[in-house]
Order: sequence, then C-alpha cells, then structure tokens
Amino acid sequence: MTTAILTQVAELPTLPTPKLKAMWRELNGTEPPPYNRIFLVKRLAYRIQELAFGGLSVQAERRLDDLVDELDGKKKPKPKDMTAPIVGTKLIREWQGVLQEVTALADGFEWQGRRYQSLSAVARAITGTRWNGPLFFGLRKHGKLETR
Repeated sequence: MTTAILTQVAELPTLPTPKLKAMWRELNGTEPPPYNRIFLVKRLAYRIQELAFGGLSVQAERRLDDLVDELDGKKKPKPKDMTAPIVGTKLIREWQGVLQEVTALADGFEWQGRRYQSLSAVARAITGTRWNGPLFFGLRKHGKLETR
C-alpha cells in the first residue's frame, strides 16, 4: 500500500462524523447511510483502497452473487465433486513397478516437485498416455464413484 493511501486510511477513525459523511458523498456520490461512525470508517477505508487498487475481480463478484442466490433460495448450491481429494491427501499408485506419490493441493496436484492442474495431467505425465486421473488413482471404478 502506498504511504498516501495508508495515511488516509489511518486517519479515518480520528475524523469527526460530519467530515466522514462529506467524504462518503465525495467518494460514493450518494448520501451516507444512517449507520454509526464505525460503519462509515470501515466502508470509507474499503472505498479508498478500492479506488486506488481496484475492486473485486469479476470472478469474485460472480461467486458472491451465486452465494447470495443460494442463501435466498433462488439457486441450488453446486454439488461438491466427490472425487476431489482433500488438500494434503497423498495418492499412491504403483506403475510399472515404481510407486508414484501425488499430493493434493488447494489449486491442483504435485508430483515429483511439479504442479499439475488435474489428476489426469499427472496420470499422463506418469504413463505417457491419456488417462482419466481419478480412474488411474483408484478414486473411480470404470466411470462410477468408488465408495469405501
């Protein structure tokens, strides 16, 4: 954060309420809501940073809209992928006499120090041919979810 922005945000709690309301009008182009000072300080701090560094990504805004729709009952939640292993899970598979160990990450998988987007990409790196990753690592049995 730049020093000017940091200074501006840091001084917000010391400003009188009329000054906060004037800043609200200037930064948002609307009348300030009738909430307390703490609310105004927090929202103004966010708005100052938003104007300086940009707001939420389109993807984040879309996800928030989806969550609101789910809470309002307008949309059903997306079903969880039951084949996706929990972060930190170690998948071990023997291939041509060699044990292959893959670690599940939050954003993909790691095998031999390299990151991959999918289990199928890892299976292809191991075998040299295209495989269904969950099938290769025993998470599925011929198109069906493995239940244990």
